[in-house]
Amino acid sequence: MASCGNCFCCQCCCREGETRTPEELTILGEIRDEEDEILPRKDYESLDYDRCINEPCVEVLEGMNNKKAKKYEAVRWIMVFAIGVTVGLVGLFVDFFVRLFTTIKFSLVGDSVEKCSDKGCLSLSLLELLAFNMTFVFIASVLVLIEPVAAGSGIPEIKSYLNGVKIPGIVRLRTFLCKAAGVLFSVAGGLFVGKEGPMIHSGAIVGAGLPQFQSITFKRIKFDFPYFRSDRDKRDFVSAGAAAGVAAAFGAPIGGTLFSLEEGSSFWNQALTWKVLFCSMSATFTLNFFRSGINFNKWGSFQLPGLLNFGEFKCPDGDKNCHLWTIVDLAFFVLMGVVGGLLGALFNCMNKGLAKYRMRHIHPKAKFIRVLESLLVTMVTTVVIFTVSMLLGECRELSSPTTHNTTVSGSEDINSTVRQFFCSNKTYNDMATLFFNPQEAAIHQLFHQDGTFSPVTLSVFFLLYFLLACWTYGVSVPSGLFVPSLLCGAAFGRLVANILKVKLGMDIYSGTFALIGAAAFLGGVVRMTISLTVILIESTNEITYGLPIMITLMVAKWTGDFFNKGIYDIHIQLRGVPLLEWETEVEMDKLTASDIMETNLTYIYPHTRVQSLVSILRTTVYHAFPVVTENRQNERDFMKGNILVSNNIRFKKSSVVSRAGEQRRRCQSMKSYPSSELRNVCDEQSAVVEPAEEGEDLLQQMLERRHAPYPNLYPDQSPSEEWTMEERFRPLTFHGLILRSQLVNLLIRGVCYSENQSSATQPRLSYAEMTEDYPRYPDIHDLDLALLNPRMIVDATPYMNPCPYTVSPNTRISQVFNLFRTMGLRHLPVVNAVGEIVGIITRHNLTHEFLLAKLRQHYITI
Repeated sequence: MASCGNCFCCQCCCREGETRTPEELTILGEIRDEEDEILPRKDYESLDYDRCINEPCVEVLEGMNNKKAKKYEAVRWIMVFAIGVTVGLVGLFVDFFVRLFTTIKFSLVGDSVEKCSDKGCLSLSLLELLAFNMTFVFIASVLVLIEPVAAGSGIPEIKSYLNGVKIPGIVRLRTFLCKAAGVLFSVAGGLFVGKEGPMIHSGAIVGAGLPQFQSITFKRIKFDFPYFRSDRDKRDFVSAGAAAGVAAAFGAPIGGTLFSLEEGSSFWNQALTWKVLFCSMSATFTLNFFRSGINFNKWGSFQLPGLLNFGEFKCPDGDKNCHLWTIVDLAFFVLMGVVGGLLGALFNCMNKGLAKYRMRHIHPKAKFIRVLESLLVTMVTTVVIFTVSMLLGECRELSSPTTHNTTVSGSEDINSTVRQFFCSNKTYNDMATLFFNPQEAAIHQLFHQDGTFSPVTLSVFFLLYFLLACWTYGVSVPSGLFVPSLLCGAAFGRLVANILKVKLGMDIYSGTFALIGAAAFLGGVVRMTISLTVILIESTNEITYGLPIMITLMVAKWTGDFFNKGIYDIHIQLRGVPLLEWETEVEMDKLTASDIMETNLTYIYPHTRVQSLVSILRTTVYHAFPVVTENRQNERDFMKGNILVSNNIRFKKSSVVSRAGEQRRRCQSMKSYPSSELRNVCDEQSAVVEPAEEGEDLLQQMLERRHAPYPNLYPDQSPSEEWTMEERFRPLTFHGLILRSQLVNLLIRGVCYSENQSSATQPRLSYAEMTEDYPRYPDIHDLDLALLNPRMIVDATPYMNPCPYTVSPNTRISQVFNLFRTMGLRHLPVVNAVGEIVGIITRHNLTHEFLLAKLRQHYITI
């Protein structure tokens, strides 16, 4: 459970034969059978971007001077640079081995096909290809069995993390190793997947782990590094790492920065933007430096910026009638954007159905079933591409080499990647050229091959690739979706170009239409706009494509959004992650904070007995507790003979701030100044300050005016199920919030005092001691009760957050939502006009499904 107050009683309260209402299902996080809709789950924990300004933190801030602040900032910049360099090296590792394995595979199988063409032993060539592919995919599937979170692209999980949701194991070192190693085997295994999505996930893991200098997987990796021990710092570094992953994959540092901003982070500022861009640049140029040196033996030439490069788009030399695109082409680009949005919506709908089928019929079964599914997909894919390449491919004439026709690596002519299966010299098999090449080389062929691909070949290729890529995305292997979507869309765009050229006789540049088709289909699938536009522009290195790409992506997004969400949002929804969108619907402002807050609170007192804390922590799953005091009648009499109650009441009185008391404090401060003028000002106001006692009496009366009917319960009592409504919901003065991890830390370290001692004798913990176990704090069940006296008292006031963000019960939902999301909050107390906590709001209270259910209840009430 992610937070205090967001847990509801989940036992079945309906008699047999009764059904729950949609509102009850929404609150419980279950599935509507009739609509088959998965609702947000309650067991995801939220991250806390807001700093806890307690006394240990204040001590650190007070000890901070300009020199220390500059040192801290310098360490942060060093970490950002180290993350970028590491992500670039990870990309180099993945690219090198993918290229090595695919080169070996296609060389051996290609030679076998050439030899068997005359001898009639093509079945042996098919068996060779099957052996390669199924071996590679089997290794990738086994790695996913070791760490299941490594499956898929990882973008939905990282998007959820940056949105403020903690997904277990998503940024662990073991996940990184399985992801980085698994993706190279799944790509080399011939599956229709890409390595770009997993690169983003890998970069995020590097960003999360490198500044921590410790590992949970390998416990011996632990250094005394006191910096960046909070969710706030960690999420900033994850943003930088994800952006570096995009930059390394596409050679697009600006696009990576915008991706991290558009798809993930809810909290952003200028300093973070600068650091993320620097990290992206570091990753891009690290990868560029090593790839250029390895491929060209020219170290420092910087000729290969990313793992995926689209090459140079330009017209043949001397052809003055050739244009990359004209204003007339924009009309066709808009139509292609509409078709791309429709195809993307169909792709997402089909993949969602497959994902639900897997959740019901494959995932609940033994783990080896997932491996068998991966091998089945690999076998079908291999047989299909082999059969289609041999039977349906057409022989086309080779284009004459030009200066811009280079392969993805930039080191060879584009004609070196064509396949001549069953074709004579100076011709090539167009179907085999697309299927029997790495996906990057196939994209390059569609973008830059001047020789034509037949409409039948492009249609069959598009259909098969569409279906197989949809089936593949979701199997238990690390897999990306960018490159398959680009390749599928490029075939669609090249098909449109062929029709316009041959049927209508238009003079167009085929590569441009292939690029726009790729953008349209990819935009229709993922529904990204700003970042994807910049990524494609940086990948083509052609700024003139900015307008058509942007228009195409916008049209594709608008068209697709009419039917369903983007593929990543769909998979986030299938996991039940409580993701917060950018803003709420206008209609939601009919609700206020009091309509959605949770009023059934579990709280603690400033001074609470150990036995009460242990009972609360062991019987609840909340992650934060309001620190409160009760408002009582005749408090002076009630204080006598009970030091615990006395300490709590004294704390409440000392924390009440009045205008008169504040003015008296300022006057006392002014009297210490040597200036007689300031002393005179204070003396002149003394008449106003005199009735302070009367003002305090009025304040006390205001706080006590409603409390006569409430029983005088001792604050060392835990909440009881036998309490009446008045006992459970009596007025409570709010003083702050304290986290479960902080309370457990205090108990394990024995931070408490005895009843016959003053609270000043309680041991004090430093900020370093409070954050030492981050991010895996000890559990309450790890506490040895034999070491603690249950009658001891814990003073929680030095360690609570005394100044969290709060809202009024009358605050409109749009204001609550914007405050919660933009500030990256985890808990938002609702406090009334006299300082009493009346409820608490968490992430689950702000999900679209929960707000929709509350809006229905609002209409029913009206």
